[in-house]
Amino acid sequence: MSNLALPGNPRYQPCDLMPVFGYDDLARTLVEVELAALRTLGDALVIEQVDLDLLTPDIEAKLIAITMSEIDRVERNDTLEYGKKTRHDIRALVRIMQEVIPTPLQRWVHVPLTSYDVIDTARTLQFVRAHHVVQTKAYVVIRCFRDQAMRYAEEVQIGRTHGQHALPITVGFWFATILNRVLFNIEQANQYADGLVGKISGAVGAYNAQAELGITGRSGIVFEDRVLERLGLKPAPISTQILPPEPLAYYLYSCLVLSASLGQFGCDGRHLMRTEIAELAEPFEQGQVGSSTMAHKRNPLHFENLEGMWKKNIAEFLKVLLSMISEHQRDLVGSSLARDFPTLIVNLTYQLDTLLRQDADGTPFLSRIVVDTQACRRNLAMQGDSILAEPFYLALQMYGYEGDAHAVINHKALPLVGHGMPTLFAAVKQVAWHDDELSAALDRIPSDVIKLLQDPVNYVGRAKNKVWQICERAEDYLTQH
Repeated sequence: MSNLALPGNPRYQPCDLMPVFGYDDLARTLVEVELAALRTLGDALVIEQVDLDLLTPDIEAKLIAITMSEIDRVERNDTLEYGKKTRHDIRALVRIMQEVIPTPLQRWVHVPLTSYDVIDTARTLQFVRAHHVVQTKAYVVIRCFRDQAMRYAEEVQIGRTHGQHALPITVGFWFATILNRVLFNIEQANQYADGLVGKISGAVGAYNAQAELGITGRSGIVFEDRVLERLGLKPAPISTQILPPEPLAYYLYSCLVLSASLGQFGCDGRHLMRTEIAELAEPFEQGQVGSSTMAHKRNPLHFENLEGMWKKNIAEFLKVLLSMISEHQRDLVGSSLARDFPTLIVNLTYQLDTLLRQDADGTPFLSRIVVDTQACRRNLAMQGDSILAEPFYLALQMYGYEGDAHAVINHKALPLVGHGMPTLFAAVKQVAWHDDELSAALDRIPSDVIKLLQDPVNYVGRAKNKVWQICERAEDYLTQH
C-alpha cells in the first residue's frame, strides 16, 4: 500500500495534492527527469537506437511506479546487507532503475547528471503541477466571491476601523475587497509559476561533462534544453549545482500572500460572527456540534481555519528565506528545509478547500455564508446619524464656515447627542443657534446634501460602483482562464 501522506500535519491533507506531493509519488518526477535524459542521449546519438528501444512502455511503466519508500529502503534501511545501503537517495534511485532496465541500457542511467539536476528539476515539476490544482480551485473561489459581492452590492453595512464604527459601506464592498486581493495574488502566482525553471547543468552548473565529453552539441542538440523541453520546462540562465533560489521563492511568496488574503477573509468573518455583531453566520450542518459542552454555541470553525492556515504558512515561508543562500555554491543545509516547501501549498490548498467545502446539495461553503441583513441595519443604526460626523463637518467647511468645523462637530455638537439632543443634526442646529457664521453655512448647504446628512444609509460613496468594477475584473479573469 502506497504512502501518500503529504508534508505537514496529517489533519490537513488535500486529496488533490496527493498525486503530486504524496510521499511515495515524489519519486515519479525524479524518474521522469532520468527518463528524459536517457531519451535525449538517444537523440544525441550517444545511446544507440537498438539499445534505446529496450525502454519499452512496460519497462517505463515499472520505472514510473518506483516509490520513495523503495528509495528509502536502498538508501538507509538497516536490514540490508553491509555495503548495500547507498546513504544517498539519488544513487539509490539509480540502482533501483538499473534493476528494471535491460543490461545494455543500464550503464546510461544518470549520465551525465548530478543529483540536483534531478532533484531540483523534479521539484519544479511538482510545483508546476501543484499550481494547476491551486489555480483550478482559485478559479471557483473567485467565481463564488464575485457572486457574493454582486448579491450584497447594495446591502448597507457599517464600515469599521480600529474596531470602531466608521462610515457606511455595503456588504458587497467588503466581499469585493477580499476578491480584489485574491485576484491580484492568483495572477501573481500564475505569473511566477510560469517562470519556474529546471537545470541539467552538472555538478557545479558549468556543463563540464556535457561540454568536455562532447555530449551537448551532438546532432545539433543542446542537451539541457532538449531534456527540459521534454519535461515542459525552461532552463535557468545559469546555476550552480542547484537552481538559483529566486524563481521558486517568488512563486512561494505569491502563494503565501494569496494565503494571507484568505486569512484576511477568515479574520473578518470570525469578527463579524461575534455574538454582539452577528452580521454573518457560518452554515451549521445537520449533526454539527459547536462546543463539547455549550450546546448553544455556533463557532466560526471555517473562518478560524482560514486564518490559522495563514499563520502556519508564515512559519513555513521562513524555511524558504533560510534557504536563499548556500555555502560554496551548494551545501546540504538547505536540503532538508526544501523538502518542507510543499507544506505551504498544502496549507493554501486546505484554505481553498475550506471555502469550497460542499453541502449535500453541492453548494460551496463560501456560497452558503449567511448575511443577517437585519443585524447589518441594527448595527448601522446603533449610533444614529453620529457616524455622519465626517460629511457634516466637510459640508460646513465647503459651504462657507471659516472656523474649525471639525472641532465644532467633535467638541460641541457630539457631546449634546443623547444629552438633550436626539440626533447629530439636531445638535448642530442647536450649536448654530448661538453661532451666526455656523448658522449661515448650515443654511447654504443644499437640500439634497441635508437629506444625505440625515440618513446614514445614503452615505455609501462609490461602494456600489467599486463592487461592479471589481466583479468585472473577476469576470475578465474567469473568461481568460
